Amino acid sequence: MSTIDNTPKAPKPAQGTPDASGQLADLLALMARLRADCPWDKKQTNHSLIPYAIEEAYELGEAVQSDDDEDIKGELGDVLLQVVFHCQMYAEQGRFDMKDVITTLQEKLIRRHPHVFEAETLKDDAAVKVRWDEIKAEEQQARLARGKMPRRLDEVKAGSALMQAQDVQKQASALGFDWDGVSGAFDKLDEEVAELKAELTNKSNVEIKANIREIEKELGDCMFALVNVARKLNLDAETATLTCVHKFKSRFGYIEEQLAVAGKGLEDSDITEMDALWEAAKRHERSS
Repeated sequence: MSTIDNTPKAPKPAQGTPDASGQLADLLALMARLRADCPWDKKQTNHSLIPYAIEEAYELGEAVQSDDDEDIKGELGDVLLQVVFHCQMYAEQGRFDMKDVITTLQEKLIRRHPHVFEAETLKDDAAVKVRWDEIKAEEQQARLARGKMPRRLDEVKAGSALMQAQDVQKQASALGFDWDGVSGAFDKLDEEVAELKAELTNKSNVEIKANIREIEKELGDCMFALVNVARKLNLDAETATLTCVHKFKSRFGYIEEQLAVAGKGLEDSDITEMDALWEAAKRHERSS
């Protein structure tokens, strides 16, 4: 007696030079071809793609803010690429494919919108939000029934590392795991910075490279501790960092502009000259 094999199958690679047809099936076949024939695509894993997925989501946000249709189409495509890329690799592993992902999404949307698809009526968006949270709670109970025990910090929403760090700390604080004031957070920051320095002091480049994973952990501890300082000061670590990024880009742009006025480029300058222009940029900020 024959049995039906329901194991997900990866799409067959496209042959020849494919057309940009706008069809999902053709896109999946194209991704399969890239996984088969492109050295970079072939070496990727689901874990190696995580930074790219985060980056593309942020770039989509910036494109939407710009309101440029071409940029938005391009960035939406880049986000879709991440979905297609992951689905291709999971299908190769025999775990699930794009059809499974789409079906799961459809089921979730239908389940979470009873006011649209069933007799249930909700008067406004606030009521929709309340019902949405109730349904999510029911889904959580279903996960419990499958033996997936929740932990209190598992409800932290995905986001940038800074956003997650601050949210984790906020929720831990609500559960009583926190210092009374900012001084404890500063003491912890000093402790973590000292541990990072200890990993680097009097170490050769070879030793540092050999111990880079431990150093990475210590650096992460420092950043996490600094986020805690921001939280204790009622500041948003993500906003503070973005402000710094904007400031750095502005000052570096000032350096480029001043060098251009002098008929020079960055490659014609050195750190001493650029540092002097950096200080000039700071003075320019204060006077403007």
